[in-house]
Amino acid sequence: MPPFILPVPLALARAVAEIPDGPAWKLEPKWDGWRACVHTASGRVWSRHGTDLSRAFSDVGAVARELPDAVLDGELVAVLADGSGVAFDRLQSRAGGRGPRRGADFTVHVALFDVLAVGEVDWRPRPYVERRVELLRLLEGGPAVLRPVPSTSSAEEALAWVGALSGVEGVVGKPAGGRYVDGLRSGWVKWRKRHTTEAVVIGVTGATPGTQALVLGRPFGGRMRAVGVSLPLGERLRAALVPLLRATEERERQLPGTVGGLPGADPVRYRPVEPEVVVEIDVDQERLEFGRYRHRPRVKRIRGDLSPDLLADGA
Repeated sequence: MPPFILPVPLALARAVAEIPDGPAWKLEPKWDGWRACVHTASGRVWSRHGTDLSRAFSDVGAVARELPDAVLDGELVAVLADGSGVAFDRLQSRAGGRGPRRGADFTVHVALFDVLAVGEVDWRPRPYVERRVELLRLLEGGPAVLRPVPSTSSAEEALAWVGALSGVEGVVGKPAGGRYVDGLRSGWVKWRKRHTTEAVVIGVTGATPGTQALVLGRPFGGRMRAVGVSLPLGERLRAALVPLLRATEERERQLPGTVGGLPGADPVRYRPVEPEVVVEIDVDQERLEFGRYRHRPRVKRIRGDLSPDLLADGA
């Protein structure tokens, strides 16, 4: 039995612009999946937010029972049966408690990267390097779908994982001597490979200057469709945009939380503007997923040299 009540808050990583380097850091691949906590003895699985996923991922729970009694932290990854890689969108087929389906074209693997407890012993106060050794011991000879992520102190090696390993979208850095601490107090950092593209400003959301963000659109089938909500704007960029945006006659609209890159969140209310201004944005995925960006884009600059009709139609 674990020494704490499950589910337990998980460690989170702060976004950074560069991959940390040196012996003080241990680097791991950031997989494109769903974060999960697994209790091997009971076969129960929880999301990062504490949602019970045991029914949806009963296949994971079943194989986890083959391991010694432990609480493990990792990422659920959908591996395609044809060997072509991983597909984040397949995990959505398990949403709402729907479990494994016969004839599915993928298998759920778990990329495991930390140990929170073994039996009745709390491993969170121990340094990363000790937890890593214990993780490898626990998984040795275990089911093939439960595997440890690679680990290195070389930023060059870690960067090579991105693109070379299917499903790796970035790098997570952890202090080598750090304890496992919940939330951003963990000291963990994450770096994602980013791509540059353009979008049209179709609205503004946020009640205060510090929270104001842009609702972004792209043309689909001759119509402008919302594809995401940006991160909050910096003061200089916000000031440059103000004289360029023209409000429409419609006072307010709303988007589902998922379009704003916030799965499970409340709808995003925004003030529509005429779709006239194009901005350059940083995104962490080359293609839209379900017609939107999964994570909130960062607006880099205004593209006064481009008009909305010059953007490629996504239909």
